[in-house]
Amino acid sequence: MTHRNLAWLLIVPGLIGLGVAIGYSAPAPDQDYQLVRQFVEVMAEVDANYVRELAPEDRQKFVEDAIGGGLRKLDPHSVYLNERQLKEFDTETEGSFDGVGILLGQDEKTKRLKISWPFAGGSAYESGLIANDVIVKVGDTDTRDMTAEQASKLIKGERGTKVTLTIGRGDKEFPVTLTRARIAMHPVAGVSRRADDPAKWNWFVDPQNKVALIRISSFSGLTTKEVEEAVKEIEAAGARALVLDLRDNPGGLLDEATKIADLFLTDGKIVTTKDRRGGEKTSSARGAGTVFLPAETKPMVVLVNRDSASASEIVAAALQDNNRAVVVGERTYGKGSVQSVFRLAPDQKNAVKLTTQTWWRPNGKNMDKLYAEKQKIDEWGVTPNEEMTVALTDPELLRYRVELRKLEYVAGRPDIVGPNPPPPPELPALKGQDGKPLWDEKKPFEDRQMDKALDYLRKKLSGIGAAPRRPLPGVPDLVPA
Repeated sequence: MTHRNLAWLLIVPGLIGLGVAIGYSAPAPDQDYQLVRQFVEVMAEVDANYVRELAPEDRQKFVEDAIGGGLRKLDPHSVYLNERQLKEFDTETEGSFDGVGILLGQDEKTKRLKISWPFAGGSAYESGLIANDVIVKVGDTDTRDMTAEQASKLIKGERGTKVTLTIGRGDKEFPVTLTRARIAMHPVAGVSRRADDPAKWNWFVDPQNKVALIRISSFSGLTTKEVEEAVKEIEAAGARALVLDLRDNPGGLLDEATKIADLFLTDGKIVTTKDRRGGEKTSSARGAGTVFLPAETKPMVVLVNRDSASASEIVAAALQDNNRAVVVGERTYGKGSVQSVFRLAPDQKNAVKLTTQTWWRPNGKNMDKLYAEKQKIDEWGVTPNEEMTVALTDPELLRYRVELRKLEYVAGRPDIVGPNPPPPPELPALKGQDGKPLWDEKKPFEDRQMDKALDYLRKKLSGIGAAPRRPLPGVPDLVPA
């Protein structure tokens, strides 16, 4: 092997690590060697003969793109994660990060970085920083011409350490020293934020009939805990029915999905996973710790749409198949596969996320759209219950997502922003092919899927009468005539 080829081989240890990670039934060592050598020879020719010389970062990207392309050919959910992507993935699955709790944007006038809004309850929020504050400096570093990504690296850091931001507000500049802490990216939300404390939620979408709403945006390590806390609040407030909104939820941790389904089930299967070697594992409800009971008098709806996927589909299918909830909305995405993350040697700073299992709903039916297409069957995803399908148009779906973005917004601490808080940032006007706005901002959003869910629950509640009285010994019943 030439020195050039050897040099290429030394910069792609991930290839060998990948072979070790998935080599349970890998080819014989001589076959492995030939495969790796074939790849190295191609890279060596690129290095020697390509129209321009590749810099080290170009070589690294070439390798990552080659691995990523090969994985995508296997299936769209198997991916290579470099160091940056792996950190982002870990942050998403954990549901938190170490920082000061702000979303960064850019001030249109000064082109400097600004705080789009602070995370409710984070250290920036508690220190009195508000939406639209300009970040003039991070420490002693001027932020002029700095990207949000560059600033984020300077602001984030080990929890317990401090960072000083120079803030511009109006015609004033002042320093604020913040202590970095664990910042939660809350996956659970309600109907609207409370005016007195934006970190808390109003849960009742129909206060008169005591119908509560819990939105789950993802299944991270925080989801079960936050759902349990939300259910405690709504039950203490006398909730009689519940809408579990999983629309646009792309999924997340399988374990969190089974826990959420288990919260609302006293018994029954939740999900079955199968691997390529015939291994099969079924998760079932434990019976203990079930909430929002009795099911007979506390009806539930699960709201889903075309982008409810993976863990969302596990929860929806489990509650539907066990007759705990009615599913309303649209047929879901159809991702019935499970991915495992294999961190690669030698430093485990990169990884491969690989499809290793399929999952099947409690009634034994397939959930995966890719599998269904190969088998030429129309059995995938979660379909709403009979007469509960409400398909949104593309403009309606966009409007729904805009309304959710407004729901995320926090101006700042109520005692700091006062009675006239900074408004949410304006999104660019969304227009159709004819150049006209897709909707009239003056008209409130009509959420037809939510309306269908509420209509069903109100009818269910109207049919739930009072509990029968116990007869009193020696006292005759009064019979109306």
